[in-house]
Amino acid sequence: MADSRTDTDAADRPTQNFAWSNLFVHPDDDPRSEGGFDDERTILVQYLRDQRLTLELKCAGLDAEALARRAVPPSTLSLLGLVRHLAEVERGWFRRVMAGEDAPKIYRSDTDRDLDFNGAVADPDVVAEAWRNWRAEVEYAERFVAEAPDLGVKGRQRNGSEIPLRELLVHMIEEYARHNGHADLLRELIDGRVGQ
Repeated sequence: MADSRTDTDAADRPTQNFAWSNLFVHPDDDPRSEGGFDDERTILVQYLRDQRLTLELKCAGLDAEALARRAVPPSTLSLLGLVRHLAEVERGWFRRVMAGEDAPKIYRSDTDRDLDFNGAVADPDVVAEAWRNWRAEVEYAERFVAEAPDLGVKGRQRNGSEIPLRELLVHMIEEYARHNGHADLLRELIDGRVGQ
């Protein structure tokens, strides 16, 4: 099968750069844990913390244009879109489901259900707002978990079913892990950096 890419396409792609010297942070300065936790709550909380930190690492050092760069047409997937999406996910699960708050959606409207990705434009103010929202929702979630008497605390979903906090924490780890895989590929597309 012939390669349909042009020389221009190849020239526009970054060179893949993987070497220990090109990691996002030196291994000695990596803020993520190395495991070794003993109890269920600490295991779940720390693994989720590490996944959140991974998202931040994947976005580190990029300007608004790079963060808003989309994967491949017709996809609207971008690093900035992931930050906005995960702010909405945190808000939905911890504020609405677990705490029962009437917290309106941040990045969804009646006319655009995918505003988290569609509205992820290369504007420094949009980037700053996304990070503020994401950090506020993470802080809320961390406080909720820390104050929960146990992991059996249940939240009520829109369909009326209940979900225990322990299951939600596992779901959040899975949600971040999946999207961090997307972030890995997006970052490689932007500047060729891989790893961590």
